[in-house]
Amino acid sequence: MDDHQKIPVHPEKYAGNTYLLQKFKVHIMPKARYQVYVIELSKKVYTENAKFRAANPQYNGVLECLYVGMTSKTPKERFEQHQTGYRNKRGHNLSSNLVRKYGKYLRPSLYNHLREMTKQEALEAEKQLALKLRRERYAVWFN
Repeated sequence: MDDHQKIPVHPEKYAGNTYLLQKFKVHIMPKARYQVYVIELSKKVYTENAKFRAANPQYNGVLECLYVGMTSKTPKERFEQHQTGYRNKRGHNLSSNLVRKYGKYLRPSLYNHLREMTKQEALEAEKQLALKLRRERYAVWFN
């Protein structure tokens, strides 16, 4: 291996091995951190979207309709991506049609208690938060 080559790695693989870090000029890449966020949707989503309605039989019309997601960006940046129909460099649509059409605003009071986490932790936290909100009788969409 060339002594001048930079090798992207995660720090835990080389923790404490300063010899390898220096010899191969290993570039430590920080692990991406994820956040769970909640967006309030217009109640029109419940009457106009059959899939949303079918996913929320517990909903009684009193509380709000919500979208729960996760992101490596800030919740504000991610909400803006949803609203603008953001597409990545390959042209894939990364926004939710529900949020683009019915999204109103972020609901930080419903997610600020959650810390940043790994992708796997965020996937589980997203699901757990969505199911908790459904038990509280919100109408919730999540992936």
